[in-house]
Amino acid sequence: MARSNMDALKTGWFSEISDMWPGVCLSFEVDDVLHAEKSDYQDIMIIQTKNHGKALILDGIIQCTELDEFAYQEMISFLPLCSHPNPKMVLIVGGGDGGVAREVAKHPTVETIDQVEIDERVVEVSKKYLQSMSVGFQSPKINLFIEDGIKFMQRNKNKYDVIITDSSDPIGPADVLFQQKYYELMKEALTTDGIICSQAGSVWANLDTSIRCYNNSKNVFCNAAYAFASVPSYPSGIIGFVLGSKNSETNFKKPAYIMTESFLKNNNIRYYSSDIHSAAFVLPTCFQKYFK
Repeated sequence: MARSNMDALKTGWFSEISDMWPGVCLSFEVDDVLHAEKSDYQDIMIIQTKNHGKALILDGIIQCTELDEFAYQEMISFLPLCSHPNPKMVLIVGGGDGGVAREVAKHPTVETIDQVEIDERVVEVSKKYLQSMSVGFQSPKINLFIEDGIKFMQRNKNKYDVIITDSSDPIGPADVLFQQKYYELMKEALTTDGIICSQAGSVWANLDTSIRCYNNSKNVFCNAAYAFASVPSYPSGIIGFVLGSKNSETNFKKPAYIMTESFLKNNNIRYYSSDIHSAAFVLPTCFQKYFK
């Protein structure tokens, strides 16, 4: 169970301490605590850090910082979107800060984005304090639903080309999103060539979670793959993504849509590129055996 180190915070630091990565933590020097509350679902905190800008903390776990959030948001969005030949309908589950919506809306073929977030307070707090991310909610492509993602998908079958699950770690309300039944539900909500992408932990910090997510996808979809990105604010500085496709011909390592240099520049895409896309699936030798 996660817990924030309040003694450290009182002396000017926030420390992320969790049983999911025992014996290690990341600490931020804090200039100010901008917001703290307990919603119906979780503890929500916004801190102003000394070097990483504002940070969103849920149940004591760092969700994003203004310094490096774009790396995560771009990769969880464009890995699946650029693996699909023509994504038009997209579902985002979670992502209450708005960062994934911001990136998904940039893809030229995407027409409609349904986003379902269970905790309205995360959205409201993000709109107030994290405007660089919550700007994603302003896109005319976005339809935001405040409700349980599972119940939402149960009502929407065979509808989405891409489903992106931007969840917190497998504790509290997010735990159900790491179970195989959830992957089966996503498959039912996808169109014939549909693709999913979910946050899948770090192979260095919580390998068991990464393997669990990959096996869930492998057991449900024709194709499954695990990729990772460098995000310094996350445990071990790396975050993983598991992908799955209903189309046996999908080649995740070779993007179906190539972003030109001018497209990247004009859309302020700072981490993702077609080369990064392919490289993200190249795992260190010691981990390759777990993701075959």
